[in-house]
Amino acid sequence: MLSKLYASAVSGVDAITITIEVDVLDGTHFHIVGLPDSAVKESSHRIESAIKNIKYKWPRTKIVVNLSPADIRKTGTSFDLPIAIGILAATNQVEKERLEKIQFMGELALDGSILPIKGSLPIAIQARKDGFEGLFVPKQNAREAGMVNNLDVYGVEHIMDVIEFLNGNSKIKPIEIDTRDEFFHSQYDFEQDFSDVKGQENIKRAMEIAAAGGHNLILIGPPGAGKTMLAKRLPSILPPLSLLEALETTKIHSVAGKLPENSTLISKRPFRSPHHTISDVALVGGGGYPQPGEISLAHNGVLFLDELPEFKRTVLEVMRQPMEERRVTISRAKVSIDFPSSFMLVASMNPCPCGYFNHPEKECTCPPGTVQKYLNKISGPLLDRIDLHVEVTPVPFSELNTQIASPVKSEGIRARVIEAREIQTKRYADKEGMHANAQMSSKQLRELCQINQAGQNLLKTAMERLSLSARAYDRILKVSRTIADLEKSDDIKVEHLAEAIQYRSLDRENWGS
Repeated sequence: MLSKLYASAVSGVDAITITIEVDVLDGTHFHIVGLPDSAVKESSHRIESAIKNIKYKWPRTKIVVNLSPADIRKTGTSFDLPIAIGILAATNQVEKERLEKIQFMGELALDGSILPIKGSLPIAIQARKDGFEGLFVPKQNAREAGMVNNLDVYGVEHIMDVIEFLNGNSKIKPIEIDTRDEFFHSQYDFEQDFSDVKGQENIKRAMEIAAAGGHNLILIGPPGAGKTMLAKRLPSILPPLSLLEALETTKIHSVAGKLPENSTLISKRPFRSPHHTISDVALVGGGGYPQPGEISLAHNGVLFLDELPEFKRTVLEVMRQPMEERRVTISRAKVSIDFPSSFMLVASMNPCPCGYFNHPEKECTCPPGTVQKYLNKISGPLLDRIDLHVEVTPVPFSELNTQIASPVKSEGIRARVIEAREIQTKRYADKEGMHANAQMSSKQLRELCQINQAGQNLLKTAMERLSLSARAYDRILKVSRTIADLEKSDDIKVEHLAEAIQYRSLDRENWGS
């Protein structure tokens, strides 16, 4: 007896429809073919126990399960449910009529319970694209998969629920979710706000500029100055995710298994803060079966690297290409997978090993040359990709002691950021994939960042007197373009350039000497 049904395999952040053929023949043994990994091969024991424990018959003959296309690697435990249903259908214990129009995904426990899986959202998207009418997934993944329109998603807790449905003995209602209502309802619900931060008005201004133009940012200052506190509040002033961005972000987190149970679309921009002991594979992604890393989990959001010089040099260097191309390619002998990685990099660091170089009250105890050596842990090419270098000074006691909240709130900053982003969206409307000033190429820089003679004189004077490096030139123009957008100015004025110049601290040749 032969039965055929359908499931999906996740590859990168997308899914591929898999045809599962089950044949029950004369002979013995259980065979799974079609490039299964160990977890798929072991499914025979889980499936046998589950079927016996629900009092259905297990065939005492040869069983061959083919997972097609056979040249794609099948990984994980999500094929348990479709293989089990295929065996029951091949032995005429389950009706076959509806199998061609439905996909099945789920891990089986020995008692027949269905356990959650990874990648439900891309599986549901692919199922709809391929014309399937329904999808069975574990109940914990139903809300995630149910975000896809024009597809009946059934969340089930036990294999008996599926069997009764296929045999026509019960009617399971597909899950219904108002995706847009849930998405827009929670977009502005932030626990942290810039009004919590006392003082540091100049740093808040720098972060507003970074958010408005999508610029990378590094904060340099002594311990306890508020660098981490400020960085954690950056998502609260970023423009809200669009539905397309939210879908992209949710797919990545779904594939990585980072979505909480019963969740729907990610409504807020992600904020990822890996520890400095992270490996390069964990940061950019990879592994035997490539998985997204932290830079992909931060897609459309913020990647915060606290204590930047403490990260291993190799870890920081592998970020350079993904930061430029906004995607990372993981290549293996048999497969090459692209993961999106368009993120804002926010880094923080102490100015020296002891942390008190340039401190207004405490004296630096580092020996001569140590400050520059500490800074040299961060390579020039990486610093070249960071647009704003901001020095953070400690907040005086008079400001800390006040009980009055800061008048600068995230809501007000976010409104200005959104207005500036709208200007940029119109500017880059005909350029696919571009939406912020930070993404400008050298050619676009010459076209869109023209400055008058007074501005050129100011830039020349700054380059000479402050000993700024040549690589600072493009960054200053990009940042000044963003400042002009915040001021709703069509032209880059001298005051916009002047403000942008002060955000290049680490490019000064005498910094740290």
